Amino acid sequence: MTGQRSDARRNYRLILAVAEAEVAAHGADASQEQIARTAGVGSATVRRHFPTRRTLLEAVFQKRIEVLCEHAHRLSAAEDSRTALLEWLHALVVYAVSARGFANILSYEPPTEEPSPHSCGRRIEAAANPLLQRAIRDKAVAPHVTFHDLLTLAVGIALATEHHEDPVTQADRLFHLAVEGLSPERGIAGVPQNSGSWALATGGLPNERV
Repeated sequence: MTGQRSDARRNYRLILAVAEAEVAAHGADASQEQIARTAGVGSATVRRHFPTRRTLLEAVFQKRIEVLCEHAHRLSAAEDSRTALLEWLHALVVYAVSARGFANILSYEPPTEEPSPHSCGRRIEAAANPLLQRAIRDKAVAPHVTFHDLLTLAVGIALATEHHEDPVTQADRLFHLAVEGLSPERGIAGVPQNSGSWALATGGLPNERV
């Protein structure tokens, strides 16, 4: 039994090391079959350790998830709640852009569905949602903003810029644009309200800034 457990741990470490390289090269579309071939194990062995593609990706990005959670905990002591929230959200965007496949595991189920209690989305939310709630209490962020909104924003920026020739710079630009708004001093002046398909699709645009 001890020998079997040792073999299993060795296989796990080997598969994870190969998976990290494959995901870095091919993103979330990395082939589990190719990972198995490179690691010199059967596909069944890979799936025994990582039953789904999501569990494999979450294991690959385990350290990044931990760093993001620790960063959120440190920022909870910051004096300015809005600055703390935006610093963490910017770090999330940078991480999502710099590591292929990371944004895919952040796009977990909508709030109406129940994500796995051990999913990276759930762990990141548990660590960083207090930053959002504090900023809302301080009236530094609009009360209707949810953590899922922020996560969706980060994922959207990362996925939209991943094929750009300079994704980090472009993502940073879009992040600041989202925070500042298109016309921050004019609010929603000139935006049609409750007219036609645009209003139905958007429900209007809030003039509060994150």
